Amino acid sequence: MRNKKILGALLAITAVASFGLSGCGNANASGASKEDDKTITIAASPTPHAEILNNAVKSIVEKDGYTLIVKEFTDYVQPNTATEEGEVDANYFQHKPYLDNFNKEKGTHLVSVEGIHFEPFGLYPGKTKSLKDLQDGATVAVPNDATNEARALLLLQDAGLIELKDPKDINATPKDITSNPKNLQFKELEAAVVPTVIKDVDIAALNGNYAIQAGFDPTKDTLATEKAGGLAAKTYQNILVVKEGNENTAKTKELKKALKSDEVRDYINKNYKGAVVPVF
Repeated sequence: MRNKKILGALLAITAVASFGLSGCGNANASGASKEDDKTITIAASPTPHAEILNNAVKSIVEKDGYTLIVKEFTDYVQPNTATEEGEVDANYFQHKPYLDNFNKEKGTHLVSVEGIHFEPFGLYPGKTKSLKDLQDGATVAVPNDATNEARALLLLQDAGLIELKDPKDINATPKDITSNPKNLQFKELEAAVVPTVIKDVDIAALNGNYAIQAGFDPTKDTLATEKAGGLAAKTYQNILVVKEGNENTAKTKELKKALKSDEVRDYINKNYKGAVVPVF
C-alpha cells in the first residue's frame, strides 16, 4: 500500500511538471502565446531613423493592432548586438556593406529585409571652409569602420583630392591611395565621434544622420556630396535588418509594409528635403 501511494505521488508530480513545461512552451511570461505578441521592438539611430519610426511608422502599425517600441542607440555596434541576442526584433540604422562587414567580423547572423532610404555622405567644413583652401598636410576626419571609411575615400576621390588604385573599390583603405597631392592626413575615428572633432580638423566626412545631429544641413552645408542617382545611392541604402530566420515573421512583415508606405515616403520628403532620400 505504501509503495502504491509513493507511485501515485510521483505520477501526480510528473503530470504537473509536464503541464507546466507545456504551458511554458506555448506562452510567454504574461500568458500570451508568441503568435499573439503584438509588441514590436526595434533599435535605431536617433536621426533620422528613430524619427521616421516614431513619427510615421508607429501610427501605421498601431492601426494593425501592434505597439511599436523604438530603442535609440548613438553608435553602430549595439543595435546589431541587441538584434543578434534577441533583445529587439529588428534594427534600422545601417547599409548593407556595413552589415556584411559586421557579420564577418563579429560572427553574427543578421540579414537585410528591405532597403528604405539613402543618406548622401558628405564632406563638411571644419577649420577650412572650402576645398580649394585646403593647405598641404590638412587633416581629414573619417569614420574608422571599413565600409564608411571606404565611402569617405571614394568621395574624396570624386572631389579631386586623392586617387585610388581602384576608383570603384567599396573596400578601399588609405593604403590604396595612389595620389595625394595635398598630403592629406587622415584622422580615423568611430563614426559617432567624427562630428565631435569637426572644429579640430580641416574637413570631415560624415554620414547623413551624424551630419544632421551635428547641426549641419546636408543639402546646403556640404563641400562635396554623393549623388542620389550614383553608385553610392544603390550601394549604401539604409536597410531594415533582422536576425536570420526572422525574415518572414508577422512582425517583420508589418515593419516592412509600414516602412515602405506612402506615409513614410511623404514624411521623409517633407521633413528632410533631400538630406534623406526614399528608395522605394
